[in-house]
Amino acid sequence: MLLASILGSSMAFIDGTVVNLALPALQSTLHATAADVQWVVESYALCLAALLLLGGALGDRLGRRRVFAIGTALFAAASAACGLAPTIEWLIAARAIQGVGAALLVPGSLALISATVAPDRRGRAIGTWSAWAAATAGVGPVLGGWLIQAASWRWLFWLNLPIATGTLAVTLSKVPESRAPGAGGGLDWLGAALATAGLGGLVFGLIEAPQRGLRDPLIIAALAGGALLLAGFLMAEARISCPMVPLELFRSRTFAGTNLLTLFLYAALGGAFFFLPFDLIQVRRYSPLEAGAAMLPFILLMFALSRVAGRLVDRYGARIPLIVGPLIAGVGFGLLGMSGKDGSYWTTLFPGILLLGIGMAVSVAPLTTAVMGAVAQEHAGLASGINNAVSRAAGLLAVAIFGAVATFRFGSGLTRRLAELQVPSGVRQLLASEEGRLAGATLPPSLPHELRTMLRAAIDLSFVEAFQLVMLLAAALAVAGSVSAWGMIEPKGRR
Repeated sequence: MLLASILGSSMAFIDGTVVNLALPALQSTLHATAADVQWVVESYALCLAALLLLGGALGDRLGRRRVFAIGTALFAAASAACGLAPTIEWLIAARAIQGVGAALLVPGSLALISATVAPDRRGRAIGTWSAWAAATAGVGPVLGGWLIQAASWRWLFWLNLPIATGTLAVTLSKVPESRAPGAGGGLDWLGAALATAGLGGLVFGLIEAPQRGLRDPLIIAALAGGALLLAGFLMAEARISCPMVPLELFRSRTFAGTNLLTLFLYAALGGAFFFLPFDLIQVRRYSPLEAGAAMLPFILLMFALSRVAGRLVDRYGARIPLIVGPLIAGVGFGLLGMSGKDGSYWTTLFPGILLLGIGMAVSVAPLTTAVMGAVAQEHAGLASGINNAVSRAAGLLAVAIFGAVATFRFGSGLTRRLAELQVPSGVRQLLASEEGRLAGATLPPSLPHELRTMLRAAIDLSFVEAFQLVMLLAAALAVAGSVSAWGMIEPKGRR
């Protein structure tokens, strides 16, 4: 049973840590724009964030083993389709199906442990699961970078197939079926539909706005419609008998505060880590393997310091680490934003990644503890699921918002530099059509070498400006998370 849970969840962890590394490569292979590669991430994140709680409820009612197995099979089939994708549109659609599979798979990985392991052995089992999850997250970027460099980005998705086969074999032969006692009542299909459509409308509007313009009727309709649908989601959750998100839980200041902190902090992390591989690979000219290795200090610090942070909670409560941790992470984002284009990894990127890893390590364990402790024991699982969904939705929205900001900033910077260089109008028009690819913009080989060198420098510097702005926004969000913890999370001994 534990093996099935580890194998199944490892697919989602690998996907979460390595797909961003593949974005520059698939952008080149499939001739994709920046908006296209945003959709590669967002189609998966949208389905996972909106359906995560519904997937957990389905497992409780229909059988955790059954839903876990269905999610694993669907995730594997979609992964195969991703690897075979001949066009960017195919890949985006397959990623959406992969997100649906993950929404069935992810909640079940820990639910299987809770349902089948005796209480006196459950802590050790979850600890083993956590250790393997951390190990998978650590190996993922390096393995993924090597696969992209040695073979193709397609192998990142095909890697899921043998893992899924082993997961299904163990699940169907060794794992007993289980359901939640008295899991009756209906499923919140209305809430899931409203959440998916509302988030989808906002994300579509934000991603497409740089190309279509904010005054485009379709963009206005998408943004306004998305906001209205999310308002409808909140109204529905307040009225139906079996909501995905019981709003009464947010009457706890600590629960509301921890979820607001989650929204800010994971938005900062998701948006920043979407753009970091583009900076490493397309501007700094790192290989995919080097880019994956560049992120290792962050993951290793998370693994090494999480237990220390857990002990801090036992001694001081969650409030102090949740104030200090996001502040440290904010400084890390700020240092990454000041890293510029040149210089060695150790003097430019490493200090920011180091502080970011320390800040997140100080924050994550106390955040989980505070979420679980802010509600009654019988709601602990639901509270954890809501917080997980909030973190996924935060990254979903951040990639869309940061992408719009970066695209506008890149376009204005490139236009200014081309004017300063007095580039011929024909070349300007050509580059204007490539602006949507950001740092991946291609230059015709027929241009003189000197002009190509100047244009490439202009593209790189324009992207660096956009990257710096993104990192400063991430730093501001992390600081906002710290402020929300200071103002809303109760000190130790009070809920």
